[in-house]
Amino acid sequence: MSRARGIAVMLVVTACVMVIAAVVLWPGRVVPAFRDDPAGPAGQAATSQPGARSQPGGGSRAGRPSWQWTVGGADLASRGIVVHYPAGARRRLPRVPASAYVVADAATGQVLAAKDPHGEYPPASTLKVLTAITLIPLLNPDATVVATRRATSVEPNVVGLKLGRAYQVSSLFKALLLISANDAAVSLAEATGSFRRAMTLMNAEARWLQAYDVVAKDPNGLPAAHQHVSAYDEALIARRALAMPAFMKYDATLAARFQVKRRKWVTLVNQNTLLLKYRGAVGGKIGWTDRAKATYIGMARRHGVTLIVTILHARPLTEIISAERLLNWGFAMDRKVRPVGMLVPPLPGGLADQLASHEPPAG
Repeated sequence: MSRARGIAVMLVVTACVMVIAAVVLWPGRVVPAFRDDPAGPAGQAATSQPGARSQPGGGSRAGRPSWQWTVGGADLASRGIVVHYPAGARRRLPRVPASAYVVADAATGQVLAAKDPHGEYPPASTLKVLTAITLIPLLNPDATVVATRRATSVEPNVVGLKLGRAYQVSSLFKALLLISANDAAVSLAEATGSFRRAMTLMNAEARWLQAYDVVAKDPNGLPAAHQHVSAYDEALIARRALAMPAFMKYDATLAARFQVKRRKWVTLVNQNTLLLKYRGAVGGKIGWTDRAKATYIGMARRHGVTLIVTILHARPLTEIISAERLLNWGFAMDRKVRPVGMLVPPLPGGLADQLASHEPPAG
């Protein structure tokens, strides 16, 4: 090696050593703390907070405002099962293979029991309930929407919209809620003027409902980065749905005919089997993706009491039976257990409140 080359190598090595020393020893350096780290900045113990948990396969949520975990009551910040049994109660909550759920009385707003109620999880197709309650007051059910390339190219679970063909809004809502048609969701979103505007409206609706755990990115609930809901917030959404006769008419329809093109009709059969299997069932929505697992919103009424059950990240094919068991427990224990929290009302004076007074009928 020549003398010049040796000097050059020595200078490079020296520079590298100085950079490493500056990084390691610089007194102003701050090391970020993560939930899974045993220590926080400068070696201090990391503090635990209700928001410091992760959704399945997701990252830390430690930076989330702590007040969001107590919307509806302090007990709802729990990450596990929370229930207040009366003295001597023998009827215990059923075992449910799900990461999160809520059982609530729609009329009183009392949350009877919950598991990780404010934990954030992917919604899958249960997000379509938010899509529907946002767009039903805005769209004329008798109007038509021309299917775009964006709508006709979405996969999976499509009703089969054809590019350039016009479809009635009311038919699209039936396809959305009965068979979870993802192409119908996109077409309805675009009927607001643009896909982007629809997402803005959906997130605004969630904020008006005080569903602060909701971030909607796609009207059909298909996987999208940073899209999530909570079991508590889906109960708020379901409570709003119950107050909308047009939504309930669509959602409780067992079957409907849908014209895909001039000479092609298909029969839409409601995927929510709770309507057929459970006495008093009035509505609901199923969902599933690889990441979200099984998700579910169910609503049932018995003896003047209407209950809401929401389930997130459940073992596939268990969501309906789990909902039935939670509803059975809820009807047996309603007004007997001390509530663990409350479903908060919508904020006053919101745009959605004004639109609701002019809600069009279902087609």
